Amino acid sequence: MFFGKLLPREGNFFELFEQHGTHIVEGARAFMLMIENYPDPGLREQYANQVGHAERTADRITAEMHRLLHTTFITPIDREQILGLIDTMDDILDLLQDASETLLLYDVRAVTDEVLRLGELSARCCERVQHAVSMLPKLSTPSVAEAAIKTCEEIDRLESDADGAMRAALSKLFREETDVRELIKLKAIYEQLEAITDRCEDVANLIEGIVLENS
Repeated sequence: MFFGKLLPREGNFFELFEQHGTHIVEGARAFMLMIENYPDPGLREQYANQVGHAERTADRITAEMHRLLHTTFITPIDREQILGLIDTMDDILDLLQDASETLLLYDVRAVTDEVLRLGELSARCCERVQHAVSMLPKLSTPSVAEAAIKTCEEIDRLESDADGAMRAALSKLFREETDVRELIKLKAIYEQLEAITDRCEDVANLIEGIVLENS
C-alpha cells in the first residue's frame, strides 16, 4: 500500500495537487464570470486577467512538482502517475486561458447560450476534479476511495453532457449563423470548452487507475 502517512523523503506531492486543483476552480469560476459579464468590457478584461493569473500560478506548481520528482527518492504513488496527473491538470487551465484569450483576440460580438452552457459544464467538471484530487491523501480509507470513484463517474457524466451540448451547439451554429467569421470564432470557442471537459475526464481516468492499483 503506497498511501498512508508520508515519509519526509516523499515531499509534498498531495499538497501540491490540492493547490493546483484550487487554482483550476479559481480559473473556471473567473471564466464563468467573464462570459456572464461579457457585455461589460471592463469586467470582461478583469475576469480574463484572473483566469490568466490562475493559469500562471498553477504553472509554477507544475514546475515545482517536476522538480520534486527529480529530487525525491520515495514518492507516495507511481512517478508516472504523478507526472501524468499534474500535466493533465495543467492542460485544463491552459485550455481555460486559451478560451478566454480567444474570446478577446477574436473579438466575439456576444457569447451565445451555448457558450454559457458549455462553460457551466466545464466549470462543474473543474470543481469535481478539485474534489477528487483532494481525496488522494486518504485513498487508503475504503469509504474515501469509493467517494473518489463516484466523483470520477460524475466527471464522466458531465463530459458526456458536454459532448452532447457541443454537437447541438455546432448543429445550430451551422444552421443559423450567417456571418462566416462569427461562425469560425464561435466554433473555436465551443471546441475549446468541450476540450476542457475531455481533460477533466482524463484526470478522472488517472485517479480511477490510482485507486484501483493501490486499494
